[in-house]
Amino acid sequence: MIGIVNYGAGNIFSLESALSRIGLSYGMINTVEDFDLYSHIIIPGVGHAGAAMEKLNNTGLVEAIRQLKKPVLGICVGMQLLTSHSEEGDARLTDIVPLETKLFDRNLGIKVPHMGWNNIEIKNNLLFEGVENQTQFYFVHSYFIEYNAIFEIATADYGLPFSAAIQKDNFYGVQFHPEKSGAAGERLLMNFSNLKQ
Repeated sequence: MIGIVNYGAGNIFSLESALSRIGLSYGMINTVEDFDLYSHIIIPGVGHAGAAMEKLNNTGLVEAIRQLKKPVLGICVGMQLLTSHSEEGDARLTDIVPLETKLFDRNLGIKVPHMGWNNIEIKNNLLFEGVENQTQFYFVHSYFIEYNAIFEIATADYGLPFSAAIQKDNFYGVQFHPEKSGAAGERLLMNFSNLKQ
């Protein structure tokens, strides 16, 4: 059963709808004790990473999240929260994955935010089992996680290569929105639910 970290910074409705469509049970995590009720944890997020981290800090859940040994998936800003620091609000984040979250440079001739469908280049990883390479996923973001071959399990390109998905141990993150990415996104959510502890 999937637990969704409820800290007031996620578009939880669309995620709930996607999980319901594919028959996955879920509930909300509001307290540290709630983590024990679920086998898999999702950290959603939209908007400002600095503000999202402040909200997450206010819940008192951060240290419990750092200590989790069960599969954890951060989505969009939820992925960014797994990194060390964001240029958005000059914010210190959870520091679970030692990477930086940076602002896209408009001088690269790109529109910011990066919004819409984009291909991803996939590494062999259970999170993407059954998803073809160069499949398109739906992105909406102005900040990106720097590319790092150690943690990167999928890349996308928008003026420069960036991490579309990362993994460190039991912590996974996707910059795109699987809940808005059709069949491929639903497959990824199902794959996540099947990951073993």
